[in-house]
Amino acid sequence: MLDVLRVWFRRYFSDEQAVYLFVVLATGLVAILLVGSMLAPVLAALVVAYLLQGMINALQRQGVGKQWAFYGIYTLFVSLLLLSLVVLLPMIWKQTLALVQVQLPKLLAATEAWMRQLPSRYPDTISDVQVVQLIGGMQAELADLGQKMVTASFALLPGLFDVMIFLVLLPLLVFFFLKDKQQLIDGALSFLPARRHVLGAVWREMDGQIANYIRGKALEIVLVGVTSYVIFALMGLKYSLLLAVLVGLSVVVPYIGATLVTLPVMIVAWGQYGWGGEFAMIMLAYAVIQFVDGNILVPLLFSEAVNLHPVVIITAILLFGGLWGLWGVFFAIPLATLLKAVINAWPSVAAASQSED
Repeated sequence: MLDVLRVWFRRYFSDEQAVYLFVVLATGLVAILLVGSMLAPVLAALVVAYLLQGMINALQRQGVGKQWAFYGIYTLFVSLLLLSLVVLLPMIWKQTLALVQVQLPKLLAATEAWMRQLPSRYPDTISDVQVVQLIGGMQAELADLGQKMVTASFALLPGLFDVMIFLVLLPLLVFFFLKDKQQLIDGALSFLPARRHVLGAVWREMDGQIANYIRGKALEIVLVGVTSYVIFALMGLKYSLLLAVLVGLSVVVPYIGATLVTLPVMIVAWGQYGWGGEFAMIMLAYAVIQFVDGNILVPLLFSEAVNLHPVVIITAILLFGGLWGLWGVFFAIPLATLLKAVINAWPSVAAASQSED
């Protein structure tokens, strides 16, 4: 057993660059696990900076000066952030309250009336006693859910101060990440050893992959959300903005997100139109949006990304989402790509060390 471990260690850790790579990855993992929640503004600012840097580079390729491109894109970012906080979020909150306070009680009343008709339609299958028990259980669950929502809302009040700090730090950090990008990169490299060819190779691959993923995912969220809002609004569906935001955000979680968001779209459409042609048209439109997103938009936006099997993607979402919540879900694909790049790079290190021996 010791001989097997010794051979395995010599094969994968005989080269010092393999040790450097392992130390960097282990340090990053421990740092995120221990202080990841405290570094949330920094991580968010990095994501936004990646997104904005691509737009700055695009303007520079069109002949716009570096400073003009930087300040123009940053001003656009701050303006959109303020617009979202002042206009978009209040509208979403208003529609959410209307859905919970108005539409949901109507839906529950209609469901209860439908359930009370079941014994007369199917007397051999379900009885009045069973229906009463089902309705009573449903009402008890809803009351418990309402109590939990009230408790959760009060629990969120202390976190408003953290949100305010987050909103102040985010644009400030984005400004410095963009303005002093090269200076920050040089400072980080100064902590790494001079001989870092493998680290450099992994970083160059992941830098392009992560940048492509973040920018593509942000564009996908906007396109899917705006398209959903336009279609839902034109079809007269209530709470179009709220549902469009949910559909847009659902693309963050491949496969799983679209399945989960189908339920609120179906509930709102059924509560408004019932079983009929209009309900079918809403669900058909939603299915077309998901089809275009998965089969046309995603291949176009992520054509440069490393292909991962759906099983790998779902496993990565479950694993990293369980570790880091929403951030883990968002970065599940880049992190899975990082692991793949490291696994592919490591044997070459071992081979190089063996050739030197």
